[in-house]
Amino acid sequence: MSIVKINVLTVPEEQRETLEKRFASRAGTVESSDGFEWFELLRPVEGTDTYLVYTRWRDEESFQQWMSGMAQASHGGGGAEGERPRPAASGSTLWTFEVVQQGAPKSS
Repeated sequence: MSIVKINVLTVPEEQRETLEKRFASRAGTVESSDGFEWFELLRPVEGTDTYLVYTRWRDEESFQQWMSGMAQASHGGGGAEGERPRPAASGSTLWTFEVVQQGAPKSS
């Protein structure tokens, strides 16, 4: 079964737009990575400053391979003359889950 990686980002209100713009303009390399299955950026609606970055992978090895190469390229750049921009998040935690059950809408 697949694995899910959820990056829990603490994003101050004044940095939300910056974070969302960075994800919107990211290199997109994750979508073409071997073993990649799904991505979602989840914006908090009420009572928290926590964004969730949800990715789903075929297996742990696929995620680790992406982290060792492609992730660096998709998270880098954006600053002047090779300078990295200041992070929009003030904190980050990575959660890992195995998918043990799943469901989808039934076709009629």
